[in-house]
Amino acid sequence: MTILKTVFYENPVWLWLLAAAIVALVWFLLRVVLRLLVERLRVFTARTPGRLDDLAVELLAKTKFLFALVVAFYAGSLLLVLPSVAEAALRALFIVALLVQVGYWGDGVVTFWIRRVARRKLEEEENAAAATSLTALGFVAKIAIWTIVLLLALENFGIDITLLITTLGVGGIAIALAVQNILGDLFASLSIIVDKPFVIGDFIIVGDLMGTVERIGLKTTRVRSLSGEQIVFSNSDLLASRVRNYKRMFERRIVFAFGVTYQTVPDVLEGIPETVRGIVESQPDVRFDRCHFKSFGDFSLDYETVYYVLDPDYNVYMDRQQAINLAIMRAFEEQGIEFAYPTQTLYVGRIGASEEE
Repeated sequence: MTILKTVFYENPVWLWLLAAAIVALVWFLLRVVLRLLVERLRVFTARTPGRLDDLAVELLAKTKFLFALVVAFYAGSLLLVLPSVAEAALRALFIVALLVQVGYWGDGVVTFWIRRVARRKLEEEENAAAATSLTALGFVAKIAIWTIVLLLALENFGIDITLLITTLGVGGIAIALAVQNILGDLFASLSIIVDKPFVIGDFIIVGDLMGTVERIGLKTTRVRSLSGEQIVFSNSDLLASRVRNYKRMFERRIVFAFGVTYQTVPDVLEGIPETVRGIVESQPDVRFDRCHFKSFGDFSLDYETVYYVLDPDYNVYMDRQQAINLAIMRAFEEQGIEFAYPTQTLYVGRIGASEEE
């Protein structure tokens, strides 16, 4: 008993033993009990559809050994009377360990979110490219988290971070100016992923270039043209351009014209629109709009027909148009109607000839 009352560094031995017991108990709770808790929770969350419970398990699993050890020592030190320097050092060490652990938890939240969203995007074929951009966004978020942790840790040790922040700000501006094109394409990529003006598999036209979207990357979007070559667009250029997305066309409006000869009598001309109407309406997946005797051409009487193909597929449109063209030719052949083709009538006379002649 006398030994337990012996004062050692301003604290009795029994108090040192009690502090050691607290250190061991806290470490045991944080390491062993927490590990068992994580294992049990993982079994439980595997049977539940919720996401928050999965996230809680992920964060508990990211509790580091050194953090548990520092917390245990700091908890034990609260019972002891220590020199002010030692107390300040332990407090600073505890705060830094807590900041680092918070950084790991923040990293875990970002990783969990990226993994969840990327998995959902990869299940959708047209959004597979979003996983790459989400990974890049997560990397930027993790850099931001650890930068904040580092600055707070330095401030906790008494280091003036104002100058450091100013330096980083100036350096960041310089770097941003140097790589502004890359950053512009990166943010453009994120805009494309979020706003989705097009996705993989869409057929788009940009200016006089057209093709099917194959890949949406961090800096460029790659399109396979109809002739087979790959066209590489800068993401920022795409956002600044007018993009025509034919994949999202619900129906296709078709306008086509034909002409018949001037020798066609009016009664026959009047019946042509009804003939064309019947031919168009006989086609599947087609909605007739109109057919009119439009104008008097240089060598033909011109008709204009408008109809809609209810399937946006270009091949379907061409099949319907081919069937309509053949049917019109057969109908006109049966009715004796002739298609017009470029002709000229030449009148010849003599200048100054008398009427008697």
